[in-house]
Formats: sequence, C-alpha cells, structure tokens
Amino acid sequence: MAGLQARPAHDHASLAGVSGVTAFDGLMHGFSVAMRPDVLIYCVLGVVLGTFIGVLPGIGAMAAISLLLPITYYISPEAALIMLGGVYYGAQYGGAVASILLRLPGTPQSAVTTLDGYPMARQGRAGVALFASMISSFLGSMIGIAVLIGLAGWLSNAATSFGAADYAAMMVLGLVAASTIGSKSPVKAFAMVVLGLILGCVGTDVNSGVQRLTFGQTELLDGINLVALAMGLFGVAEIIGNVRAAEREGSPPHVSLRQLLPTRDDLRRLPGPIVRGGALGALFGALPGTGSTISSFLSYALERRVSRRPERFGEGAIEGVAGPEAANNSAAISAFVPTLTLGIPGDPIMALMLGALVIHGIQPGPLMLDARPDMFWGLVVSFGIGNLILLVLNLPLIGIWVSMLRIPFRWLYPAIVVFVCLGVYSVRGSSYDIAAVAVIGAAGYLLAVARFNPALLLLGFVLGPLIETNLRRAMLIGRGDPMIFLTRPISAVFVAATVALITAAIWGALRKRREGLGQR
Repeated sequence: MAGLQARPAHDHASLAGVSGVTAFDGLMHGFSVAMRPDVLIYCVLGVVLGTFIGVLPGIGAMAAISLLLPITYYISPEAALIMLGGVYYGAQYGGAVASILLRLPGTPQSAVTTLDGYPMARQGRAGVALFASMISSFLGSMIGIAVLIGLAGWLSNAATSFGAADYAAMMVLGLVAASTIGSKSPVKAFAMVVLGLILGCVGTDVNSGVQRLTFGQTELLDGINLVALAMGLFGVAEIIGNVRAAEREGSPPHVSLRQLLPTRDDLRRLPGPIVRGGALGALFGALPGTGSTISSFLSYALERRVSRRPERFGEGAIEGVAGPEAANNSAAISAFVPTLTLGIPGDPIMALMLGALVIHGIQPGPLMLDARPDMFWGLVVSFGIGNLILLVLNLPLIGIWVSMLRIPFRWLYPAIVVFVCLGVYSVRGSSYDIAAVAVIGAAGYLLAVARFNPALLLLGFVLGPLIETNLRRAMLIGRGDPMIFLTRPISAVFVAATVALITAAIWGALRKRREGLGQR
C-alpha cells in the first residue's frame, strides 16, 4: 500500500495552484495524464465492462464497482478512479439496451427508458430507440463534463473557507437529503443511514484506542472491510435477489446497423430533450443526495409536460428515450462535483469512488485541485475520451450486446460468486472476509426484501468516520459548546436546511397517514 501512495513529484507539481489557472491549461494537463498508456487501457477496460454490466439485467454498476475495488489496490490512483468512473457511466449506456429490447432495466436509472423504448422496439424501431439512447447519453455526458469543469473550481475555492463545523453539518445534510429526497419511505431510508453510521464506528477508536463494537473479534479491530461490505451488499445480495427474476422468456430482436438510422422527424425531435435532460441531470447530479435516478424520472416528466402531444408518451415517443438518457448520463458525470471538491459523495456509487480514493490515501476536498491536479484533470479528460469510445464502440457492436442478452443467467452468477470470493480474499488474505461477505450478502438480501435500501447503508458507512472526525474537531474548537454549529454562518445554513428537510419529511408522512385514515 505504501508503494501505491507514493507518486512522482512531477505528476502534480506542474499545476500547483491549479484552481487559479485556466480550464484550458488544466485540460491540457489532463490529456497528458489520460493519454498515458496504462491509464488509457484502464479507461477502455472500465467503459467496456460497464457496458457489459449495464446490458445484463440484475447486476448493476454498484455490484460491478464493488467487484473491481480489490483491483484498485494494485494500480495507480488515477487509473483506478478512471476505470471505476468508466464502469459507472458505461453502465448507463448498457442499461438502455435491455430496457429497450426486453423491458428489463439493466440499471435503476434506465427503468424510465422502458416506458417508450420498449414500445418503439415492439413497433420495429428498436434500432432507432438504441441510436437515440446512445447519442443522448453521449451529449448528456458532454453537458455533465462542462458543468464539472465550471463548478469544480468555484466550489473548491468557496470550500477553502469551510471549518470543521461546516463540514460536519454539510455531511449530515447530505445524509438527510439522501434519506428524504425521492424516498417512498423516509423512515426506512433514515434507518439504513443510521445503521451505516453504526457500522462505520466498528473498530479501534484512533483517538482513545478503545475498541468499539468488536465483540472480542480481533478481525474487527481495523473496522469492517469496505470491499467486503460493498461486495456483500451489491454482489452477493443482488445475485440472490435476481437469480430467479432475471430468467426471462423470449429473446431480443435482431438489430442491424441499417436499423439504427433515424428519420428526419426523429432527428428533429432529439435536440430539445437532450439539452433539457442534460441540464436537469447536471443540476441534480451536482447536488449531494439526489443522483441520476431522480433526474431521469424528472426529465421524463418534464418532456411530457412540454410536449404538444403528451398522449404519445408511453406509446413509443422518442423524446421519452432521449431526455431520460441524457439526464442520467449527465448526472453520472456531475455527481463527481461534490465528491471531488467537497469530499461528500453525491450518491452511493460516489461513496464507493470515495472509498477507492481513501484506499490510496487520497482525501477529496477543496484542496484536491491544488494538491492532485493530475487526478482531477485526468479524470475530466478521461470522461470525454471514455464517452467517445463508448459511442464509437457501441454503435457497430450493438449486435454483440444484443446477443449477450441471450446468455442464460444461471451460467453467469456462479462465475460472479467465484470472482467475489477471489476479490475479497486478495485484499487482506483473510478467510474471515469471505465469511463476512456471505453474512453481509444474506443480510443485504433480507433488507432488500423488506424494502430497505442497502445503498444508503453504504453512504452512512463511508461518511460516518468523516462526520465523527469533523464533529470532534468542531467541539474542540468550540470548547465543548455545540452552539458553534449555529454561530458559524455556513454551518448554521446547513443545520437549517437539515431541519427543514426533516420537518418536510415528517409533515409529508403525517399528511399521507391523515389521507389514508380519511379514505377509510
């Protein structure tokens, strides 16, 4: 690990104080990083694996990134983050394929694509729907990249004035927002966040040396292994939950390159939804606690609202494919804004990205653009390169992705289980971690059956230690007076926003209960 954390000085010395240089200089530096042979190889590997995972329903980007986390121990931090990022937005591309052809969303974000993509396939226009999803995904990603470049420097400069109290309050706001915004059951979501915070406390307290929640198990002295937790929740649990559900009847239709060509009317209808969806996705992706799933559904609702013929939606409207696909891909890119500049993951997948950085001893935050410009600008440029690779590869290789949908899932899942065991064992060489993955996977499946969201558990697990550290620092600075969170203007705003979200969630729950009693 020590060897992985030692980086050559010239990697980031040339752009010291990068937040003060122009975006053009940063992009030029990013090209020098992203075009390194090793980084480029891992970028291609990430986007291809992401598409593969997205095409296959029932696996998802969370499981794929969890499986790949052990690999990040053995490669450079830049290559690791670029590869995992490629898996993330590559899965957005692939998820649309199964959604359009089989009405089986490859990812949660692509679920809304089935509403009009599948009817288009039933009408013999599957190729046009796939073309619309891919070109919208590419252009939406470009919008997200522009937002990332524009906002990152500003946020990084603004965040340098943040103190420990501000960071603690902001992270709490992110957790509350994740458990209330867009959640059908805020109580269950909040319970998952709290459970994640508790699991994040397991291990030896770095300040006092006290063992917390270890129950005498020496293997837990260093805490719960992030890789084991992620693989159990999103690898084993997903396999258990989807091993029967993923088996389907019928086969996807054949799609040729000629069938991908849209009509003039189709091309005329695409620009508006792409721009609106990309802008909406960029906005919601950059807000901690929202994510690409919410933005894709909001984009669909927006397109239906602005359409002159809303009755076409649900019957094969190409706008219903283009808008959501642009939104979820734009959100996937802009979600890196709070993760890299503030150290706060915008969604659970970003929490895994944050974990990958922490593995390499890198702490994202306002100083990252100054301290690690190679990481930031290399990642930004790799987004553009990776999305271009996806567009170039996916259009001619669409026949291969369609053929993959014919692979029986009973052949895939045993192989995934083997990779899970090998991956988690390779991290620490401990059979205890393999047993932990099995237990966590079973628990994750039971949580999913009970309608709890395990992704929020991971978010609480990653942010918990960071909140605790900043909370202790704030209390030391305030000499034990909690009023420090209200006397500092920035943290006071975050506290007020947190209280407002909690109040709104409680009010909404009471109103639903009152309406339910009134209907009786």
